[in-house]
Amino acid sequence: MYIEIDFDSEEALYMQLRNQIVIGIAKKVYREGDSLPSVRQLAETVGINMHTVNKAYSVLKQEGLIRLNRGKGAVIALDADKLKAIEEMRLNLQIVLAKACCKNISREEVHGLVDEIFNEY
Repeated sequence: MYIEIDFDSEEALYMQLRNQIVIGIAKKVYREGDSLPSVRQLAETVGINMHTVNKAYSVLKQEGLIRLNRGKGAVIALDADKLKAIEEMRLNLQIVLAKACCKNISREEVHGLVDEIFNEY
């Protein structure tokens, strides 16, 4: 597992870690049933605190992307509840699109960005 943390970023370390794992799942670097490193292993490899890794894993679990197994660590376990995922996406997109409107970003520009990003996965 290759994770790169930007210690100078304003984004919280646990969110950087979470985001990289989400992107890895979307790009099929990590697949259903794959084990993630233990909290201790990943903390040592990346050079961050174990609590930071634990927080990232907790967020991923809440989002239905991993399952935490006692003694076996974290495993990729994608949530099958598509309707719930769509509603969550709707809520997130409302804020993103409202900000875009505030910055006079056009519908065409938004669609272009969505297409560009979606094509990466």
